[in-house]
Amino acid sequence: MGIGAGYFAPFQYEAWTRIPEVDIVAIYNRTESRARAVMKDFGIPKYYADWKEMLDVERPDFVDVITPPDTHQEMCAFAAERGIHIVCQKPLAATYEESRRIVERATAAGVRFMVHENFRWQPWYRAIKTLQNRGDIGEFTHVHFLMRMGDGWPEDAYLARQPFFREYPRLLIYETGVHFIDTFRFLLGEVQSVMAETKRLNPVIKGEDAGQMLLKFESGATAIWDANRYNETEAEFPRFTFGELRIDGTGGHLTMDANSTIRVKRLGQPAVELPYPRERKNFAGDCVYFLQRHFTDCMISGQEFENNGMDYLKNAAIVEAAYDSARTGTTVRVSP
Repeated sequence: MGIGAGYFAPFQYEAWTRIPEVDIVAIYNRTESRARAVMKDFGIPKYYADWKEMLDVERPDFVDVITPPDTHQEMCAFAAERGIHIVCQKPLAATYEESRRIVERATAAGVRFMVHENFRWQPWYRAIKTLQNRGDIGEFTHVHFLMRMGDGWPEDAYLARQPFFREYPRLLIYETGVHFIDTFRFLLGEVQSVMAETKRLNPVIKGEDAGQMLLKFESGATAIWDANRYNETEAEFPRFTFGELRIDGTGGHLTMDANSTIRVKRLGQPAVELPYPRERKNFAGDCVYFLQRHFTDCMISGQEFENNGMDYLKNAAIVEAAYDSARTGTTVRVSP
């Protein structure tokens, strides 16, 4: 069952249709015409004009909440009170405290709760994690990611796809940077401190659209995220990998280009391409499917989600620390 039929929702509904254990029984969206289009595309049998009625009548095993952050607290609480398990889109809420309340409410109700944080499920990061576990380039010491999206420079920036981006008082780190915070934690462990700079290049939006984050990890590793939604890339599909990556290790380094080609160079040896499976399917290498397959497998097995609510709160705390750093011009320690 799904709540929402906006820009990103079709990626999620399409992925659910490829998971045999899942049946989408109903959908709600505040604009009925958009919901009807999704129903037609993915064979969803029922539409409800009231999401509360939908949950009360259908009582599904779980609900996929695919709506803007300001709706999440009410929707998740309502579902949790009825014992309905939850997958909820990120950002979870506008503030850390509100995110914490959502997670705590679900935990207290005894329902399973996962945040739809899909970047760590992109196949290149899973391949890199396998390489890391094998020790191919030693211990990872530094990550550098360069992102130039080019979707945020016109006067009508974001209107065609995600118009609410224009009204966010915080945009780049809150909406996009959190993906990379989660992915860097997946690769490097827990963050100790953050230094950030932000700026707004397009005056038609309220939040920042360019900036840098320097993350220092408890292991001593560091990561730099140099990001900009205003200036353009030369990549044919900017939203495939979202940018270019370099990872240094004690035994060499690896690079990934915007087409997802990974090259590995051990110290003193020539670089070689890393073969691994990936497709230009659904969204960003089919990461939505891989995340939802993980959710389904964990629901069946009882294992814990990688992207559970408590794990997401670590990302949210780093987001808050980044904005504190940008505001004060200081390095901010992340509270455990």
